[in-house]
Amino acid sequence: MNLKDKVALITGAGGGIGRGIALKLGSLGARVAAADIKEEGARETVLLLEKTGTQALALGTDITDRTQVQAMIQTTLNRFGQLDILVNNAGWDILEPFMKNHPDYWEKIIAINLKGPIFCTRAALDPMVERKYGKIVNISSDAGRVGSSGEAVYSACKGGIIAFTKTIAREMARHQINVNCVCPGPTDTPLLAELTRGETGRKIIEAMIHAVPFRRLAKPEDIAGAVAFLASDEAGFITGQTLSVSGGLTMC
Repeated sequence: MNLKDKVALITGAGGGIGRGIALKLGSLGARVAAADIKEEGARETVLLLEKTGTQALALGTDITDRTQVQAMIQTTLNRFGQLDILVNNAGWDILEPFMKNHPDYWEKIIAINLKGPIFCTRAALDPMVERKYGKIVNISSDAGRVGSSGEAVYSACKGGIIAFTKTIAREMARHQINVNCVCPGPTDTPLLAELTRGETGRKIIEAMIHAVPFRRLAKPEDIAGAVAFLASDEAGFITGQTLSVSGGLTMC
């Protein structure tokens, strides 16, 4: 795969899966805009990219704020002159039974995991439609395909992302824009570590590993490889598809 001369914008690129995706796309020749609400994390990702000779830009962006999202897109265009690839990766969750959720949690999880990608996609489509070229990869979750105990609203959002992906893929095909979705299974990231602290968390991790046929958690680079393929011209005739990268946790 070759992404030379392409410009990729990845949200949630300050760590975890997002950082893994940014490093992978950079290794394939893309110039990378790394966006994250935690700008320090985005800057750390950029430093890693620059060490390999990759041109990169750090963007402190709250994807739940449309004004910031529009500024993120414009800054990327100002710096690199184009936008070829958007990876909607930023996300957030807590593990808690639905009956114990506070409504404020619902609002936050919907804003980050559903509205945010919608805002980013809408802002990115204008320059992509103008050039009649673009690759959008949405990071959903297997929770959005089969549900996940303790993640009801998160699962609802991720299921929404899958449906959103298919619809935008249909609408944008006439403009030669590919829109696909990657669904990670349990992945070894700082967020997962934060969600599973303590003895109860250790048992949750053990149960996750036991449920995966490969008997391990995914690594960010596992997800990044699938994203890189869908972002490349080798996937030029693939659109509206949902790919699970979960070690066989789901097979459908």
